[in-house]
Amino acid sequence: MALTTIKTCYSQIDAHILKNMLEGEGIECILFDYNIVSINPLYSNAVGGIKLKIQEEDKEKAMVILAELAEKPFLDKNNEVISCPKCQSQKLYSNFNSMNDAKGVLAAITSIMLISFPLYTKSVYRCKECEMEFEVK
Repeated sequence: MALTTIKTCYSQIDAHILKNMLEGEGIECILFDYNIVSINPLYSNAVGGIKLKIQEEDKEKAMVILAELAEKPFLDKNNEVISCPKCQSQKLYSNFNSMNDAKGVLAAITSIMLISFPLYTKSVYRCKECEMEFEVK
């Protein structure tokens, strides 16, 4: 049984959502490095994230499912498509942890000094085209 990595996630939630979606389609999945990232989320970058692995023969089917998911636009509370205010692109990262303000910089410095998980991050959308970060009101 040869396993192949089809996706790397830096969030436990994203990894479980993808795993459940693929298992719902009959594709067996295994999460590698999940436990170490669960113990300390700062280790996520050190180990290369949580790896979603499947059997080699299921790769083609899984890639089709992941491609469909990537093309699906994000919706706001009113079921309207969210797009970038700058370039109007609908290709976005959701729940992007931003530290691009004074609170974020202060939290980063504090977490480095205390060797702890950042005390503050702001969850925003980030455009894949122009890299603008924004919140949906």
